[in-house]
Amino acid sequence: MPPALFPTPEAAVASMKKVAVARSGFSSWLDIEPLKVWEGESELVLNLRPEMTQHHGYAHGAIVGLMADNACEWAGASLAGDVVTGGYTISFLRPAEGERLRAKGHVVKAGKRQVVVRADVWAESEGEAPIHVAAAQATIVPTGITV
Repeated sequence: MPPALFPTPEAAVASMKKVAVARSGFSSWLDIEPLKVWEGESELVLNLRPEMTQHHGYAHGAIVGLMADNACEWAGASLAGDVVTGGYTISFLRPAEGERLRAKGHVVKAGKRQVVVRADVWAESEGEAPIHVAAAQATIVPTGITV
């Protein structure tokens, strides 16, 4: 495993908030909260709002996809630095209804030119068991840019 890019897990999360959330209009508008970005793993949460749903009241697939994509990118970034998504596939397992979405990503293999990452997304509500709503796999590409 490559050496850590940040001295502590807290420093990594603080950097992700500054770079990946604050500089991204969409992620900032969504108010995505990174909880973990460390050693090839990521975890992030998003509180759902009515404008993020589709006509049945479930989280829109684009929002679920964004959570999976960000979980993959952020897990990859924890090892490779600044990255972009080269491509991803997602399987929607169940409708995403609840108060928030939680996504977790983990690196499968980190190479010099690409990082393969898997992510899972859950819908959560207070007092209820999380529901696994999506599974994804992505190819993440290091940009070589120092952030």
